[in-house]
Amino acid sequence: MKITIIGTGYVGLVTGACLAELGNDVFCLDLDKQKIDILNGGGIPIHEPGLEEIVARNRSAGRLVFSTDIAASVAHGDVQFIAVGTPPDEDGSADLQYVLAAARNIGKHMQGFKVIVDKSTVPVGTAERVANAIDAELKQRGSNATYSVVSNPEFLKEGAAVEDFMRPDRIVIGCDDNSLGNLARAHMKKLYTPFNRNHERTYWMDVRSAEFTKYAANAMLATRISFMNELANLADRVGVDIEAVRHGIGSDPRIGHSFLYAGCGYGGSCFPKDVQALERTAQDYGQDLLILHAVEAVNAKQKQVLGAKIMARFGADLSGKHFAVWGLAFKPNTDDMRAASSRVLLGELLRAGATVSVYDPVAVPEAKRVFALDFAENPELLENIHYATTPMGALDQADALAIVTEWKAFRSPDFEQVKARLKHAVIFDGRNLFEPALMTDLGLEYHGIGRSVLTRS
Repeated sequence: MKITIIGTGYVGLVTGACLAELGNDVFCLDLDKQKIDILNGGGIPIHEPGLEEIVARNRSAGRLVFSTDIAASVAHGDVQFIAVGTPPDEDGSADLQYVLAAARNIGKHMQGFKVIVDKSTVPVGTAERVANAIDAELKQRGSNATYSVVSNPEFLKEGAAVEDFMRPDRIVIGCDDNSLGNLARAHMKKLYTPFNRNHERTYWMDVRSAEFTKYAANAMLATRISFMNELANLADRVGVDIEAVRHGIGSDPRIGHSFLYAGCGYGGSCFPKDVQALERTAQDYGQDLLILHAVEAVNAKQKQVLGAKIMARFGADLSGKHFAVWGLAFKPNTDDMRAASSRVLLGELLRAGATVSVYDPVAVPEAKRVFALDFAENPELLENIHYATTPMGALDQADALAIVTEWKAFRSPDFEQVKARLKHAVIFDGRNLFEPALMTDLGLEYHGIGRSVLTRS
């Protein structure tokens, strides 16, 4: 099939590359010439395991093209995926300016029937706004070209996006119930047939329900995380091991084990903005989503837990103190620093007078860019961040170690070397990578999240 992908960000690039891998003829459009130049030069602008190889293979085979030519992109694809960014607006709602600009460009150039697919995460009612934007352009041109707008939200986890796309647990598609909608459904069914050979993974529904499904899924996952984090903070006070609790409740099939890990807060591009956008949608319809208010508040507070534990141990004035930080990205296998917990922790440590040595396997270049923005009002603090080239190198002369991202490389370190390099054998584990009993046996002072089990007589 001939496919156009509008936007070569995280979702667009993964979608385009994987559809090309299945034999489709894919045209990827982006108005950022620098990004297109990187892609045409053999690089990729994001870190995602396995993606670079797929892009290279399909560019070489001629199935994957990158361009800034809008007219050519519209002419190419029978199916036009809109996969542009929807950043949060000032009021928390999703900013649809890029989605609607893409729709207008399609309307300006389309000839004949097109399936317009909203792949970006968008609020309920966006399909109608996309249709209105296309209709306005068609009317201005006096064109009678036809189309149908489809909602096909993505469910990709950063760090595992290629696997998620190629082996999806579900495919959600919302189509209109009319003749053009049925034609669009036939196109989408043909496109996704390779994913349904083992068993049917596609869930067909109306467009609005598909749009809502994406937000509902991310809101539910964020709720589970914040719920466990709140319980973990209570566990620290009452002498309970939250990991034991996680196993206990996760064994209930009605609950399950996924997304029950306590930690120092969630981040990334999806959960924070999608929770806010769903809250904003509710406000537009006169409803107050009390649970999601709490989810967001708990997460914001949770990002301060590591800093609070460090200051409880070393004092509120950290002048003269030096800390090692393992992990900067919001999660492993990505360089994404959006809403990362490390940004909150470093801000607290630096403003309290400390210096830090940080290590992350891939996120350092992006971290340097982000920290320059975070500390724009206090640029002198940037001089107090040292970027280590190895995990152990970050520990030298540090008073303690704080772990923020659960990279696999951090799971089984040489603890004797950790002890030897640190001034004080103290670990603040924001992702509960280690067992408290083992840390005690090794002579390490250990502070996890919800794992400070009290000794009771």
